[in-house]
Amino acid sequence: MENKIIKNENNNLEIKKHPKIKSIQIINGKNNFPISLLNKQGYCEYSIYLEHFKKIEVGPTSAMLKGTYEHQKLEDKFKRTATLATFKEALLSSKEKPILSRELEVISLDHGIRGFIDEVWMIEDKFVIIDDKPGNIPYNSTINQVRAYCLAFKDMIGTDNREIIGALRERGTDNIFFSETFDEKTEENIKFLINRMEGLFEESKPFLPTKNRNKCLKCRFQSYCEHF
Repeated sequence: MENKIIKNENNNLEIKKHPKIKSIQIINGKNNFPISLLNKQGYCEYSIYLEHFKKIEVGPTSAMLKGTYEHQKLEDKFKRTATLATFKEALLSSKEKPILSRELEVISLDHGIRGFIDEVWMIEDKFVIIDDKPGNIPYNSTINQVRAYCLAFKDMIGTDNREIIGALRERGTDNIFFSETFDEKTEENIKFLINRMEGLFEESKPFLPTKNRNKCLKCRFQSYCEHF
């Protein structure tokens, strides 16, 4: 596959910081949140409240630092052979020749989500959306994250009706341990979860703490949490 650094053209967006919530942006008048928050939501919703509403700052864990380091190594290796292209150019070219891109920025204004996909394969008959993870267990939280990437990507490709596949891969390996077709049922499931997230941000729904004590013991916010 041909490596491409794909640059999106989002110059016409009106972007403002949310007055109360860390990491939320108001884009063209609507709340827009990072897709990575869906991973945190699946781990513990209350941790989102502590970090993004209460604005409690804690340092990264050793696992997070290692993940950042490994991720950067892959990105540096990719850039050595990659050439630039716009999103539209890449879509068109991939109908004839497979394209691989990393750190692809995606945004959905309709669904209020945005993020960076670890790796995308644009193939003649399909798109494969890959999210790299440190382990090889497909947790609901990580599945929801890659589904949201698929949803945002689908919004961006418009009338291109190629199949979209969401996949989880063990970081630093070729081991894809989860994959699924992003079909109508899967799309409805992730839209339902995004609707819940919107309710959390609007404070019309409560942030629920996890009931898994093992998660609490590993949480960076445990010393600030009233549920610990």
